[in-house]
Amino acid sequence: MVHSLRQFLPRFQWAWVACVPLTALIVIGWGLAAHAQDAPEMDPMYPIFLLNNLWVFVGAILVIFMNAGFGMLETGLCRQKNAVNVLSKNLIVFTLATAAYWFIGYSLMYGEGNGWFHFDGLFFDPSFDEAEYIAEAKLVPSLDFLFQAAFAGTSATIVSGAVAERIKFTAFLIFSLVLTGFIYPIAGGWQWNGGWLNQLGFYDFAGSTLVHSVGGWAALTGAFILGPRLGKYSENGTPQALPGHNLSIATLGCLILWIGWFGFNPGSQLAMDSEVPYIAVTTNLAGAAGGIAATATSWFTAGKPDLSMTINGILAGLVGVTAGCSVVGMGGAFIIGFIAGILVVFSVYTFDSLKIDDPVGATSVHLVNGVWGTLAVGLFANGHIEGMNGLLFGGGMTQLIHQFIGVFAYGIWTLITTAGLWYALQATVGIRVEPEEEKIGLDVAEHDMEAYSGFLKDSSGVGISE
Repeated sequence: MVHSLRQFLPRFQWAWVACVPLTALIVIGWGLAAHAQDAPEMDPMYPIFLLNNLWVFVGAILVIFMNAGFGMLETGLCRQKNAVNVLSKNLIVFTLATAAYWFIGYSLMYGEGNGWFHFDGLFFDPSFDEAEYIAEAKLVPSLDFLFQAAFAGTSATIVSGAVAERIKFTAFLIFSLVLTGFIYPIAGGWQWNGGWLNQLGFYDFAGSTLVHSVGGWAALTGAFILGPRLGKYSENGTPQALPGHNLSIATLGCLILWIGWFGFNPGSQLAMDSEVPYIAVTTNLAGAAGGIAATATSWFTAGKPDLSMTINGILAGLVGVTAGCSVVGMGGAFIIGFIAGILVVFSVYTFDSLKIDDPVGATSVHLVNGVWGTLAVGLFANGHIEGMNGLLFGGGMTQLIHQFIGVFAYGIWTLITTAGLWYALQATVGIRVEPEEEKIGLDVAEHDMEAYSGFLKDSSGVGISE
């Protein structure tokens, strides 16, 4: 009897632990219901106000959790000797983005301005009329800041993978602060704060260009100025494979990012309404199509299905539909994702041939398909939003021209500012580690530690995947 009880107790304990989140949700739901019952005495919009704010709060958490996905993805696609460094960059970048965006970034993006430049002072610390926000079911300012700060962090995280395995940690920190505090928010206000591009008619719902291609352009300039990793190219210029050390965590990272995208795109509706599930479905279809297309393309071109291409194909599809997920049909979303999956494979091959070394394919995923997805709005917008029709749905060239102008404006802005910043850092603190440090790995050279201490060693003590 005692023996049976001992066997049962661990199961009971795990069942009890599993009940804790459910109990918490019940308590929260009960509290919201209680507020909702009292709400009519205050304002009939109170339940909607609560629901909208709760949904965007969940969306913000999902987007923040995407940092875990980026960390796993980039670490897995890089070599063992640089795992600590890649993880450190992905973790610290969100802390820096939050601080820089609070200090000045949010003010530059959402302050008062003239369509080109906005500013509302330093150190975001809002005051607001709660009754007004309830009556209009608006997001409270602090929650809007949290959601937008998560997006700012994403733009810098994109850069991390493209410059991996040879950048100085200090240089990356400084670059991330300037990108999230100044470069990204100034340009972001051109569209999302009613700036000149918004007034023109440019449309980017959740940031194919504002977040992904801005991060992609910054990544491209960094990878180009840094130069390729040691051993990436043979003496005759042929690209050499430097395979990642852990495709298991890279795949996990992809899946985390896919889940996080349901905060990124549906959360950008900034309300819980009937559009949220529609946006979620178009997002999911594009990701699925991208994975299918990239797998098939790599299989056809290389003779074998490449898991890393499947991973990047899924992400390419998600990036591609981010601009138009609210204005394209489900068929259009699938086509956008499918084309993105093809593009990402050939883009990786092209950047390799140009000797632009991007260890994780960030420029191919975020830059190339950020541009493609933004232009795709001008092709596939199907009138889901009144008056928003692309070329293939009777809208003529107008929307496509607006999308071209937006892509061009963000490209020029980001290329000039980030290239200038990289060269300034190169001339001062330096941006690339010494060859000896790169050979032994940045984990030891930059952090004096190993990701897998005591594991994965051969008889000589050298890491197997180095």
